[in-house]
Amino acid sequence: MIQDNVIKVGMADLNVAHTTGVLKTTGLGSCVGLTLYDPQYKIAGMAHVMLPTSDIAREENFNIAKYADTAIPELIDRMTKLGASVHRIKAKMAGGAQMFAFTSGQDTMRIGPRNVESCKQMLQNYKIPIIGEDTGANYGRTIEFSAETGILLIRSIQHGVKEM
Repeated sequence: MIQDNVIKVGMADLNVAHTTGVLKTTGLGSCVGLTLYDPQYKIAGMAHVMLPTSDIAREENFNIAKYADTAIPELIDRMTKLGASVHRIKAKMAGGAQMFAFTSGQDTMRIGPRNVESCKQMLQNYKIPIIGEDTGANYGRTIEFSAETGILLIRSIQHGVKEM
């Protein structure tokens, strides 16, 4: 992908791009890289979701980008302010890996799968279809998302580059 106009999205961060620009995030292990796209106006959004729900938030300065249940509404809000319509938005996502094997069956240890489930539930609430997904497994990913084309590139050491 062309590296002009790269907009970095850090961990527990989100951002939008319009017409040109490539949104990029690295270090997706159990985190989910969620991308939203309005193809008519070429408005792209990306959130690097760390945790499934803000119910567990303890931080003094609450970071809405950190949690699926707060990051997705904020991302949609930012996109609609640029002219996107929720009815046209499509989603793609990557990450949500189970990076470590645990012998206990505790749900709290399933951060990656829970992040994926929470993102899917939020998207379902908005009736936003998921048109591409590379989630789960046990390896990390880096993603780049083009506002011009809506193409999501997924890089991993184990599987090279995938295009969605």
